[in-house]
Parts: sequence; C-alpha cells; structure tokens
Amino acid sequence: MASFAKSILVALFVVTAILMFTNIVFFFPWYMTIVVETFNISQIVASDNYLKDTYYYDTLYRMQEQPVFRENPHMVLIDVENAYGREARGNDDETMYYLSNDWDKPYLQRGEPLMVRVQAVYPFKITIWGEEVGFDVPFSFSLKTTGLKHYKDLDYYY
Repeated sequence: MASFAKSILVALFVVTAILMFTNIVFFFPWYMTIVVETFNISQIVASDNYLKDTYYYDTLYRMQEQPVFRENPHMVLIDVENAYGREARGNDDETMYYLSNDWDKPYLQRGEPLMVRVQAVYPFKITIWGEEVGFDVPFSFSLKTTGLKHYKDLDYYY
C-alpha cells in the first residue's frame, strides 16, 4: 500500500512539474517583450532626453493588450528617471518648457544619463482538479542611456 501511495505522489509531482515547465516556456517570450520594449523606449528617450507622453501611452497600451500582460494590465509600469532621480516624462511639445525653471523641465542637457525601467507581473498559475493555484511574480528590466539632444534653453557645461 505504501508503494501505491508513493507512486501516486510521484505522479502528482511529475504532473505539477510539467505544468510549471509550460509556465516557464511562456515566461521567456513574455520577458523578452519587456526587454525589447525597454530597449525601444531607451532609444526614444536618448533622442529627446525625456519620454514624451505619446510614446509613453503608445507603449503602455501596446503592452497591456498583449496576452499575458492582459491578466494584470494595471501592473505594467514604465519609468524614466534622469540623472537627478526625477521623472523624465513630459509633454510632446518641448517649446512649452522654454520659459520654465530648469528644475521644472523633464529633460536635461546632452550627455546626462537616463534610466529606463519597465516593470510587469508574470502570473505563474496551474490548474489542479479545476482549481487555479499560483502566484504573481514582479519582474523588471532597466537600461541606462545617455541623452543626445542639445537644448538651447539649458546651459551647456561640457
């Protein structure tokens, strides 16, 4: 009787391992989506020294509509910080910032580093006897880039 119980237990562990493996197989394309989107955003941020709202919302909506991201769309976060730790996201029209203080501008001068980070939550879930068991794991990917655009309304110290 003990050997029968052990064989049932081993079979349950094997089935659970196979189901977890299928979750891991789906994880890699999901994570690569985060990596690719972070790279794309970092290229856009480098060209303008900040993230414009249209690019932010386009990327956010595109990610939230993808299959695995749809389960937790509110957990997709895109964050861009400048060298001073401030958020580097602003309006599409940079001319509206010309009369603002330097501190109120979302962009810094050419050569300043920017950190781009995309966060999302991956749902590790399996269904056992009709009941869904699982947990959500937050993942993020970040890239550091350098602003390339020279703004005439900011001092240039280099």
